[in-house]
Amino acid sequence: MNSSLTVEPLPTPFYADQVLYQALVLGHSAAPRLTAWRFNGWEAETLSWKKGCYIHAGLSNTGPVSIKGPDAERYLQGLVINSFAKFPVGTMKHAVACRNDGMIAAHGIVERKAVDEFESYASFLGMPAGPVPFDVRIEVLSQYLFQIAGPTSLDVLEKVTGESLRDIGFLTFRETRVAGLRTEIARIGMSGNLAFELHGPIEDGAKIYDAVCRAGAEFGIERLGWGSYLVNHVEGGFPQATWTFVPAPPGGDAAPDPLLQQHRFSGSVDPADLRARMRTPVEVRWHTMARFDHDFVGREALRREMDDPRRTTVTLRWNAEDVMDIHASLLRKGPAYKPIDLPYAPNTWPQAHADHVLAGGRRVGVSSGTIYSHHFREVLSMGCLDLAHADLGTEVIVQWGDHGGRIKDVRATVERFPYFAEDRNSAVDLA
Repeated sequence: MNSSLTVEPLPTPFYADQVLYQALVLGHSAAPRLTAWRFNGWEAETLSWKKGCYIHAGLSNTGPVSIKGPDAERYLQGLVINSFAKFPVGTMKHAVACRNDGMIAAHGIVERKAVDEFESYASFLGMPAGPVPFDVRIEVLSQYLFQIAGPTSLDVLEKVTGESLRDIGFLTFRETRVAGLRTEIARIGMSGNLAFELHGPIEDGAKIYDAVCRAGAEFGIERLGWGSYLVNHVEGGFPQATWTFVPAPPGGDAAPDPLLQQHRFSGSVDPADLRARMRTPVEVRWHTMARFDHDFVGREALRREMDDPRRTTVTLRWNAEDVMDIHASLLRKGPAYKPIDLPYAPNTWPQAHADHVLAGGRRVGVSSGTIYSHHFREVLSMGCLDLAHADLGTEVIVQWGDHGGRIKDVRATVERFPYFAEDRNSAVDLA
């Protein structure tokens, strides 16, 4: 295939139209990280991965962590529940790391670049707190990470690369070229349907991003900001640390943790209750990735919970009348209910939100990741519920509001998980 696209490089990835940005200081950084929050409005942005496609750059310059050396595989295997026994070069895994008590400490994609080389996009998974007794070289790279997702994503990427990309299977990656620059293309994403990522050196990011946007104009591409991005996790059934749960602090729940201190604690659950905001692999349905052919942190705790599971994650569909009453309270005299921000609430990141879920007046779980789906015209959230109340059609109550404030009991129904289930990326055959 030939590409006739002519691209001029931009000096920065920031555009001159009306874009809302978020400035956030993460960890020990002295300067805030500037992240695009809104481009064309949340309505257009949250419909993009159903009608056309989007490009999202919000995860750029957050890694990855490069792990190289003769002991690279053995080092990583001791950290994650996944097995590397079948992990060919050129493929990826969604890796999950736990604490000794089984709480999820980190998760994300790990790529196998060579027999003795990996790159981890999993919340700095692989970065040790001190010296490690392994023959490995560990380095944090500075790369762009662009997610291009939706039914027209393949059209956009084939146009901008000038070649067929139909050989790229789910959870595989290879090299291609965009605007004359080498880039890595991977078949992965958070929309649930057809999705890809582009990775490469951060200094090439502006030119690559601009080329994709120009190529995508005829295919309905939207630039996706953080203010809408997290909607796809809930629609698509992807629990996410810093959004639907918090990563377990490595030093224990009482230990100071710079990342956790950046989270906004909210919801009807007491902010002091950190456990309600953490998850185990069983609770988020990731225990199916676990293999006990190797030792890893949290192994025994995970095995015990798999033998006797208590909770699982479901989609909760909120009652429309109760949602409208929350909004109507803003127009009535007297104390109003906590607003449901659009398109997700609270409309901030990172967050540590947890609402109580009741059944028969008894607490049976927690709700987080509250979104308004413009596609489905419904308010949805992720519920982590006792198994006895996790069946499809079960009626529960979500207690919406902040601890110590006015609470609205919202009726909700357990629905399919994932909720947006059409044309899953893992099932799409591009041949």
